Amino acid sequence: MLSFLSIRDVVLIETLDLAFHAGLTALTGETGAGKSILLDSLGLALGERANAGLIRAGAAEARVTASFEVPGDHPVHAILAELDIPSEPGEPLILRRVVNGDGRSRAWVSDQPVGVGLLRRIATTLVEIQGQHEQMGLADPTSHRDLLDAFGVRPALRAEVTRCFAAWREARTALEAARREMAEAAREEEWLRHTVSELSSLAPQPDEELFLAEQRQALQRNERRGAAVAAALAELTPRDRRNQGPAAALRAASRTLHKLLPAPGHGPAEGETDRDPQQIGANEALNALEVAETALADAESLLARLAADQDADPQLLEQTEERLFALRAAARKFDTTVTDLPDLLQRLVQRLDALESGTARLDILEAALREARTAFEKAGASLTEARTKAARKLEAAVIAELKPLKLERARFVAELSPLAPEQWSAAGMEQVTFLLAANPGQPPGPLGKVASGGELSRLMLAIRLVLAGRSAIGTLVFDEIDSGVGGATAAAIGERLHRLAQDMQVLAVTHSPQVAAAADHHLRIGKIVRGGQTQTSAAPLPSDARREEIARMLAGDVVTDAARAAAASLLEPRS
Repeated sequence: MLSFLSIRDVVLIETLDLAFHAGLTALTGETGAGKSILLDSLGLALGERANAGLIRAGAAEARVTASFEVPGDHPVHAILAELDIPSEPGEPLILRRVVNGDGRSRAWVSDQPVGVGLLRRIATTLVEIQGQHEQMGLADPTSHRDLLDAFGVRPALRAEVTRCFAAWREARTALEAARREMAEAAREEEWLRHTVSELSSLAPQPDEELFLAEQRQALQRNERRGAAVAAALAELTPRDRRNQGPAAALRAASRTLHKLLPAPGHGPAEGETDRDPQQIGANEALNALEVAETALADAESLLARLAADQDADPQLLEQTEERLFALRAAARKFDTTVTDLPDLLQRLVQRLDALESGTARLDILEAALREARTAFEKAGASLTEARTKAARKLEAAVIAELKPLKLERARFVAELSPLAPEQWSAAGMEQVTFLLAANPGQPPGPLGKVASGGELSRLMLAIRLVLAGRSAIGTLVFDEIDSGVGGATAAAIGERLHRLAQDMQVLAVTHSPQVAAAADHHLRIGKIVRGGQTQTSAAPLPSDARREEIARMLAGDVVTDAARAAAASLLEPRS
């Protein structure tokens, strides 16, 4: 419910802070005192249209703040969660609006900036206003179906329709997606078959690129080692006869030096001795050549064994490189990576399979769609039947309330209009519209077109009484619901407003003393002059002041004792 309203610089209001309470609150005052300004200010906080004309003369901007108390299970919390606006149980929900001099406005919900559209969306879950000039709530046909359901349709039935509609929509979406996939696959069939054949022949394997790259590196290392060993061995044992190699050179050197040595069994040559230095040097050279020949033979033997042990396989290296290059070329061709080639092949095979088996799959999906639609139509028919019964009961209940409200000749109709299949929704297969024939002989028509503001307000009062306790809206505002009526009718309106206020907070702007007397709380709107400027004021009335205000409403400008006695009489049942 609305708990507090703070207004700054709106038309004739400079500063006004009002606290509101549960039950019925009457707002009274002389014509032109500013009651409409108060409602306009509340409308600003609720997201109604703003304009610069609302700003008090001499002020830079207008500001309105409305504070609400909402229960923890109120639907507004779901909206706030959707918008990431924090809300704590027990904490007030604060709506704030500021209008600038250029007519533009800004809005906040619990200090979080929001668009005006979102502000209005939130406000419509909290407050409903019924006025002389603009009706909010009941006059909107989009709300009628939910109101009828709240009156006489089991929630489980509406939930079943919602579930069946969601299943039908999912089945339709699945079928449409399958048809698109088939159409796309059919356009690509030739490319698919060629690509699948090409990739299947290539048969890429998971992690194959890494394996081939490592194998290639290993084979290349072996090849380089083998080439080096072969080259070294070729240097020691050349095949060119003109190049005998180091072994032949060492043997030739040895033969030449042997000629310098005495023949076996002969002493030193003439003029030589055993200690001849040259002879000694030749012997040492021969010994070194023998060592070199032995080392060279060992080197040849080692290199030959190393060459025999080499596992270089030029053919395997060639095959590895060809495979690796083929995989990388395919990856470039299909704009992917070698790692993803197996997954690409699998996806393309699945698409080709889907194309080949698409007809059978479509048959299954079409059957599922027909089944889902049948289930929705069955649930929708049950909901239609329940709504039809609820509509007749609602009509009877509302008509019973209309007679005391001076609408005894009116005819209220809750009309169910079948919708075309393409308009069916989670809410069912028909639209519900509340119609009114205000006078006999007139065909029923839309509420906002055939009923005056007062008639529509009284009709909403009747409907709200019938639907008492079945709406999440916590505050209901009536602007001059008593317009054009008086006496017993006004008393009936007051009694019903008070009864309605047992289930929700009701604010009533009224000129009727009977309505004002029925209220639990009373605010008087008036004008005061300060510094040569007229300002609107509002204040709660204690018992004596309240009796005087009701007497004024009864008598006019001159309040008589008889009027005071009549006011006391009106207030007596409420005391």
